[in-house]
Amino acid sequence: MDLFFIITSILLGVGLAMDAFSVSIANGLLEPSMSHRRMCAVAGVYAAFQFAMPVIGWLCVRRVAEAFLAFQPFIPWIALILLLAIGGKMAMEGIRTKSTASSPNTPEESQYSIGFLTLLVQGIATSIDALSVGFTLAEYNAALACAGAGIIGLVTFLICLAGLAFGRMFGESLADRAQIFGGLILIAIGITIFVRG
Repeated sequence: MDLFFIITSILLGVGLAMDAFSVSIANGLLEPSMSHRRMCAVAGVYAAFQFAMPVIGWLCVRRVAEAFLAFQPFIPWIALILLLAIGGKMAMEGIRTKSTASSPNTPEESQYSIGFLTLLVQGIATSIDALSVGFTLAEYNAALACAGAGIIGLVTFLICLAGLAFGRMFGESLADRAQIFGGLILIAIGITIFVRG
């Protein structure tokens, strides 16, 4: 493993982590009281997917390249559908909560919390494009491919922690609109992935 390999893997990690970073900001906005332990767990989920997807892509290139190539055009569609579904649901809940909270004699609902299933879907949606990175790792053996994916995962973890902290910082001041704003961010990310794809 040489310096060029490490730098390339770090740069790949930064590029691939941008969608997860944006989603992390949205999650931090939605859950401004998120504990440091939970922040590490959320960032860890994104990092795990960013590690796994290039490895899966590497395996696909090595074993079932033709099937993977046939699947590749659907990647932007999958990300778009997943993020539109999550973002739309989140924004609608935020609108409903806001209108309920503005009604007199209505108790305020408890703070939004990102569920595990939502987190998994976000992880898949923001990392599915990393499958293609398996092509760039195809020339490496299993150990180097895993090392490259590990660097990508570590970079994603650190970037997502920063995104969660940033979102948390502004979540308190946007508390009444955070869920709507977070949902719109997810929808925008889905559209961006689709347009880029």
